[in-house]
Amino acid sequence: MGYEVTGPLGLLVLVLNVYAILQTARSNAPGIVRALWVVLIIVLPFVGFIAWILLGPRETHSLFRR
Repeated sequence: MGYEVTGPLGLLVLVLNVYAILQTARSNAPGIVRALWVVLIIVLPFVGFIAWILLGPRETHSLFRR
């Protein structure tokens, strides 16, 4: 029905998604926008993370964005 990521790659996806969720929660975006991003990252872990990198709320200090 879906896809399964296990092993070291699964751990990497988990760590990156936790980072994205924490950065989204800290952002200055409106609450509903933050909630929608968190839901997207949780429901679609890999795709949600990539979308967050490209389109997500911006912070002045971030590991992945300049």
